[in-house]
Parts: sequence; C-alpha cells; structure tokens
Amino acid sequence: MNTRTRRSILAGAPAAFGLAGLILSACGGDAGESAAPAAPSTGGAAKGAPVKIGASVSTTGSNGKTGQYQVEAYQLWAEQINARGGLLGRPVEMVILDDQSDPTVGTKLYEKLINEDKVDLVLGPYSSGVTQAVSTVTEKYKYPMLSAGASASDIWKRNYKYVFGVYSVAESYFYGVIDLAKKNGLKTIAIINEDTVFPKATAAGTAEYARKEGFRIVFQEQYPAKVTDLSSLITKLKAAKPEVLVGGSYQPDSVLITRQAKELDLNVKMLAFSVGAAMPEFGEGLGKDADFIFGPSMWEPSLKTKGNSEFEASYKKKWNRDPDYHSATGFAGGQILEAAVLKAKSLDREKIREALSTLETDTVLPGKYKVDDTGTQLSHIPVVIQWQGKDKPVIGPDAMATAKPKFPMPEWKGR
Repeated sequence: MNTRTRRSILAGAPAAFGLAGLILSACGGDAGESAAPAAPSTGGAAKGAPVKIGASVSTTGSNGKTGQYQVEAYQLWAEQINARGGLLGRPVEMVILDDQSDPTVGTKLYEKLINEDKVDLVLGPYSSGVTQAVSTVTEKYKYPMLSAGASASDIWKRNYKYVFGVYSVAESYFYGVIDLAKKNGLKTIAIINEDTVFPKATAAGTAEYARKEGFRIVFQEQYPAKVTDLSSLITKLKAAKPEVLVGGSYQPDSVLITRQAKELDLNVKMLAFSVGAAMPEFGEGLGKDADFIFGPSMWEPSLKTKGNSEFEASYKKKWNRDPDYHSATGFAGGQILEAAVLKAKSLDREKIREALSTLETDTVLPGKYKVDDTGTQLSHIPVVIQWQGKDKPVIGPDAMATAKPKFPMPEWKGR
C-alpha cells in the first residue's frame, strides 16, 4: 500500500511560541507489519471521524535531537495502526507540537491540545522536566498520559491518577553499571549531573545504590543546564581520583564531558553516562573516543522482545536511520495506549485510565508494561551497553548480553 500523510501548520498556534505544529493523518502504510500489536487488527480500512491523539515533544532546543526519535516513533505507530484498520475502527490522527525543550511551553501546548485542538487522547512529551510540568495539565483535565519519554520518580510521587510510566525510573538507571564495577573490584566513585529533574533523580539513585553496595563517593557535584565548559569541574574530578565516573546527563553534556576529560587527561577505570551514551550520535560524534564508555539503555535492537525485529526494520525503512531507545519507548507508548483502548472498548478517558492501571502487556521493550497504584512502571528491564569500536553491544544483564565488557578503560594517552 502507498503511504499518504498530510502535514500542515496548525491554524491558530500561539505566535509567542514561534512553533510549527505537525498534524499527521496516516491512512495507510508500507512500512511493514506492526511491531508487537497490542491486539488483533479490527480488519478493513479505518472509517469515520479520526481519533485525535495529541502530544508536545521537543524537536528543537537542548533535547531536540533526542525528542525527534520519539516523534518519529509516534508517527510510525499511527501509520501502522491505521494500516491495521485504525483504533476501534477509526483512523488515528496525530497532532504533534514542539515544546522547544521548555516545560513552560509544554504546559501551554497541552492546554492548547485539550482545549483548542480538542484531542481525544494524549501521549507524553520528552524529558522528565517537561513531563512533570505538563502532567499538571493532563491531571486537571483527567486525560490519561503515558510517560513515553520520562522516568524521574518524582513524577509519580504526587498522588496523581492520570500519568503512567512506560520504562524504568531514573534512580535505577545505573544499577547495572554499579554491579559491574563492584564485580571488577572497584571501590570509589564520582557522580556528576546536570541540575534538572531527570539527571538529579539519576544521580540521587546512583549515590544511594553505590553506598549500599559499599562504594565510597569521593566527589559529587551538579552543573547547570546547557553548559558549554566543564573544565573546572573536570579539574576537581582529577584531584578526587575516582575509579568510576558516572554522569547523569543528556546527549550534549555527555559528549562535552568526554571531550574535556580527554583534553585534561582525566583517567578513570570506568566511565558511564545516562541517555547520551546509548544514542547513535554519541559514537558518531566521538568516534574512537567513545570506546569503552558504558551507559544504561531502555531498549536495543538485539533484544528478543515481541515484534522487535519488525519494529527496527519498519523504522529504518520509514526514516532511513536506526532507531534508538527513545524511538522504542515512544513506539511502546503507542502500543500500550492501543492495548488500553481495546481493553476499555471505548475512548472514554476514565475507562482508559482504569485499563492502564491494571494492564499487563508486552511491548518492544524488555520486560512488560505493568504499573503500581501510583502509575510507576514495575516490570520494564533496563540493559547496559558499552561502546566497543563502532558498535554498542548489550553487556548486561547476562541473559540479554551480546558481548562481554571491555575493562578497564585505558588511559587517554595510551589509546
């Protein structure tokens, strides 16, 4: 089948945002079979008024490169569900806006999606900061929202009833890295992080778990968002002489830290970053300097999850690039929403909220979708990757590993 998409500027988008809104109405697709469909196809062509699903996702600003993966995944899911006959037999129309990586803009855009665009359902934005902010809007209007691009546990500590986690909370991201460091006899660790919601949660969880496992924290410090020079922090790290350095970071700052660590000859036996290290751009941008670096990942193409190979192939065919784990979490968000609607047999948002609260289902992610009574994700399984040349194989957990870790990280001058 031929894919027909309609893209246009949203009429009436607030000029103050300087934003372009994207409406995607996917009426068919040639991107391959659905990856791990939430339920059997309704069959036949989708008919009737479209089901409008809104989201604001960062495609510009500090998180724009990462957010674009999530947007592409939402669009692919919509195209595939329409090829299967739509949602409850009706075509899905995605209304996706750009929040510029700004929580304030994101909050205004979810107000717009609900009150002006009159979307039937929503999916979540990218980043914990934006998600935490916009969840106040979705909670107010009682719109269930799957947090497909955020994981800071503070999101689920406010007694909210309409926000649901898709993957592991940020505090647990580095458990596998700490376990590997302990296995190799390392005892001292330094933790640095960007001073925003997700990296702070990552750092806090890492510090707590490291202490529990007997590590001594020799240095811990935050740095501001959008930082362009961390040389003074790197100098302090050198003086602390940690064996392990963990960065609670996004992609831009993880690259910056690596480059300045090499420039200032900061040598550690183990170096790991959240988010950035798992992205293809990390290895592409750093080349050989990415080698030996670890990171947590919420998904990888090698995993034997339901529909994973089909998802990877269809994503590459549609977008002409490899998916990263933000692509997979976005796609999984669509899969879970689809499963909840079909379980509810309705677009009634209260029934969908109830379905999301009790649903247990497979997605392309490792583990299952299952939440507790706060909406916190319980059954997703994060993995650990390591850059080894041009590849980033999974090195843990053992049952999912495709390679053994390379250890320790050699000194920069000896590479």
